[in-house]
Amino acid sequence: MTWSFPIVTLKGTVIRLHVTFLLFLAWIAAAHYAQGGMSALVQGVAFTLLLFLSVVLHEFGHVLAARRYGVQTPDITLLPIGGVARLERIPERPVEELVVALAGPAVNLVIAVVLFLVLGGTLPEQSLQMHAQDAGLLARLAVANLFLVLFNLVPAFPMDGGRVLRALLAWRLGYGRATQIAASIGQGLAFALGVLGLFGNPILLFIGLFVWLGAASEAHAVQIREASRGIIAADAAVTQFESLSPMSRVEDAVQCLIRTTQHEFPVVDGGGRLRGVLTRDAMIRALREGGPDTPVIEVMVRDIPMVNHRTSLADALRLLQERQLPAVGVEDGGGRLVGLITPENVGEMMMVQAARNAGPGGGPGGTPPGLRNPWRAPDAGPTSPA
Repeated sequence: MTWSFPIVTLKGTVIRLHVTFLLFLAWIAAAHYAQGGMSALVQGVAFTLLLFLSVVLHEFGHVLAARRYGVQTPDITLLPIGGVARLERIPERPVEELVVALAGPAVNLVIAVVLFLVLGGTLPEQSLQMHAQDAGLLARLAVANLFLVLFNLVPAFPMDGGRVLRALLAWRLGYGRATQIAASIGQGLAFALGVLGLFGNPILLFIGLFVWLGAASEAHAVQIREASRGIIAADAAVTQFESLSPMSRVEDAVQCLIRTTQHEFPVVDGGGRLRGVLTRDAMIRALREGGPDTPVIEVMVRDIPMVNHRTSLADALRLLQERQLPAVGVEDGGGRLVGLITPENVGEMMMVQAARNAGPGGGPGGTPPGLRNPWRAPDAGPTSPA
């Protein structure tokens, strides 16, 4: 996630801090200092840090549950409104997703119970107001963890409750339809929060925007995943493209950019093997900072993975998304680059599929008769990677 930086690595998962979290912490400190001086500042910051420690433990509940099913978590990013764990993939078996989704709130429930026992089995009445300074730090933290449990179990994406709802619906409706329902509920909740924010707490506007974008992102990711089933990389790859050599300069790439519609340019050696990919943004930055004679090999993105042309598109997309790459190379079985899969051409394929499904012969969720996959023309024969 942009505008975030790593602070620590635990069990192979990088904990990242978004810069807005530091701004939020500074705002908390200033607000408490204005209310009660240095003592209030220390209490406010301490409570906020402990609350976000609870959030980190919540996310590690998801992490450890996901690892049980072979799903790794590259990083967790702390934002002012909570934490975001980036899983390599979401388990598609309903029971697995149910366990992973419930693991986070379960951690907060355990924290609340432990704090309740430490406090002697009672909570001061003031603790129901988490901002009340005289309620005691541990009591406020216990109530805050209970709030996290309830908030995260709201049955709408991107909260854990939305994943629980999807898992339950998927048993009868299938993964794709269940995702659409949970995402629609999430966006409805986001709209309601936005309206409340207009007439009350403006923070609800920010939360509503986060919920809306999260729900839309989840629905889009699942739509791509469902559409890619049964399709191989060769059927989805861009096979007509301009390439650069390791000896090319940025000026050579600029000429390619002007005369084509490409945004990503593969750097290919004499044997046809992919050495890297030069993106349009990297090209413009190098042109501005190093000049037109900068070698492309110095500014290209390295370690671009290659997949066989018979590899499933779903596996290629997983590489593209998990590692946030500008492209994935497609090779012919001998290591020679024959195609590229990029976020842009995947998006175009999604539009093509949506149009075909909506047109004559198509149907909601179906493909036109006689069409082997949604990316191939009806009268086309078997394709080759070349």
